This record gives sequence, C-alpha cells and structure tokens, in this order.
Amino acid sequence: MSESAGESSIDVSHNASHNVSHSASSNASTDSAAAAPVGAVVQEPAALERDLAALFVQALNLEMKPEEIDATAPLFGDGLGLDSIDILEVALEVSHRYGFQLRSDDENNQQIFQHLRSLAVHVAAHRTQ
Repeated sequence: MSESAGESSIDVSHNASHNVSHSASSNASTDSAAAAPVGAVVQEPAALERDLAALFVQALNLEMKPEEIDATAPLFGDGLGLDSIDILEVALEVSHRYGFQLRSDDENNQQIFQHLRSLAVHVAAHRTQ
C-alpha cells in the first residue's frame, strides 16, 4: 500500500460515516438526497444549525449559549454583531470541521454569511465530512 496509515484511517472513517449517513437518511426525501453532492455528509438542517451555533460560541468565545443564537438573525450589525475578523475565524473552523474551504473572494459571501441559517445551507451543500 502506498497510502500512509493516517490517510487510510481518514478514508475509512469518511466512508464509514458516509455509509451511516446514507443508511440513516434513506427515509429522507429523494429531493434532498439528490441535491447533495456525491460523497457529501447528510445532516438535518436544524442539527447543522445547532452545530454551527456551538462552533460560533466556541471559536469566538461568545458569552452566550448556542441555543440563544437566532438562526435567522444577522451575523453582522444588530444580530450577533460580528466583524470581518470574527467571520475569518469562523471560516477557518468551518473549513477544518466540514472539509471544504470558504473563500474570502467568493462573490456570494454576503449571502452565505447573512445569518446562521444561510451559512448552514451553504455548509450542507458543500461539506465533505
């Protein structure tokens, strides 16, 4: 084998989690399964929003509980009051946790980071882990 042990275990765990996700979501609507890219991890939208809220609280040391974050409140300004440095930190954490890059030059960033729900939709569509 030419793969290192670390790469093999990543591949195995990715395949195992994909199989679990696939079998767990077999009762889900075929429309949502068809929308997910091949190899994507499927997760209920509300569960992903909760995970992302926890990521925000942990990564940014927010003095609130994840469940206190309104999924439709703006991330900037009157909502959570985040700034561009906060969003960079969140983007880095999302990249590590969900296996894809959020790019600073993406023309859709204002829409992606409008609120927690819009970020969750983007993560669900692009995640690999």
